[in-house]
Amino acid sequence: MRELQARGVNIIQLDVGEPDFATPGNVINAAERAMETGFTHYTPSAGIPELREAVAEKLRINNHLDVKKENVVITPGSKQALFYAVMALVDEGDEVIIPTPAWPSYMEMVTLAGGKVKEIPSSYGFQLDIEALKSALSDKTKMIIVNSPCNPTGYVANEKELKAIADIAKEHSIYVLSDEIYERLIYEGDHVSIGSFPGMDELVITVNGFSKAYAMTGWRLGYIAACKTIISAVTKLQQHSASQAASFVQKAGLEALKPETAVKPMVKEFKTRRNYICNELKKMKVFDFRVPAGAFYIFPDVSKTGMNGDKFCDLLLDKGVSTTPGEAFGGFGWNIRISYANSMENLKEAVSRMETVVESLKA
Repeated sequence: MRELQARGVNIIQLDVGEPDFATPGNVINAAERAMETGFTHYTPSAGIPELREAVAEKLRINNHLDVKKENVVITPGSKQALFYAVMALVDEGDEVIIPTPAWPSYMEMVTLAGGKVKEIPSSYGFQLDIEALKSALSDKTKMIIVNSPCNPTGYVANEKELKAIADIAKEHSIYVLSDEIYERLIYEGDHVSIGSFPGMDELVITVNGFSKAYAMTGWRLGYIAACKTIISAVTKLQQHSASQAASFVQKAGLEALKPETAVKPMVKEFKTRRNYICNELKKMKVFDFRVPAGAFYIFPDVSKTGMNGDKFCDLLLDKGVSTTPGEAFGGFGWNIRISYANSMENLKEAVSRMETVVESLKA
């Protein structure tokens, strides 16, 4: 795709996992003020106290977690937070259960830590397969990774599913790493944090950040919340690697958490785009998918085209639309991931090009 763009070919990117909106103005202004007033030096490795407290307050009020600022570390991106959690807890030979389809970085992080990934394919409609999860348990199971809303499916786990996982974790003393980065991008249903269930305080590691909700992907700002023992280990990992999140970016994050920061207009626009592209894909009658309730992805099965996801992605790219093969997300070779984090104008043109591809297959 990059090579084609470099040659001047117009490519509509439906493979990108980031909002196409600008970072809110008040957030940008806060970073500028911080730099102008000299807030450009080292901070405590765990993050500035006022941001840690603001995150803890957000988690207490919105997510119903029993946390204080001492339970929070501010990280340079939520990916870094996930990496710290895995490195702190997963030892050589430990098994980590990952419901799939899932973001590929989870698998790579576990492998880097010396752990073994046990993938649990979701049931029809991308619901979590609790019985399969139970069957995958062993005396080496150390962690379960949960991502809701999910990348790449947009599936939002319900309270019943998450409670079932929480009960399993408590019964077998297994850690749960909960990636909640798409928490604010929900169109139907409600977000439930698995750490809100009773008895999970010592077992759940909650990771979130500012990238998706506030269109701050390039700012690299995330956070991790857990019991003090885990947070102590995470802090040491950060002290001896990244050191800290950028000082002025932390001030921007503090501003982002204020109620006046606009998030709802972006979510409303994403819902409009979702409805449009889902309706158009249905009309083509070769895409089987569940309408996503969150995030900004669709993960259709394209087997009716007679091609696997990889080949179909190549065919779409030839017509100027970039998407992502499903194989990367845990062996879903007949699927592709489509991101609707693009303008309506581009989505309409992308749909037109996709229709051309589908019609050519019928000829």
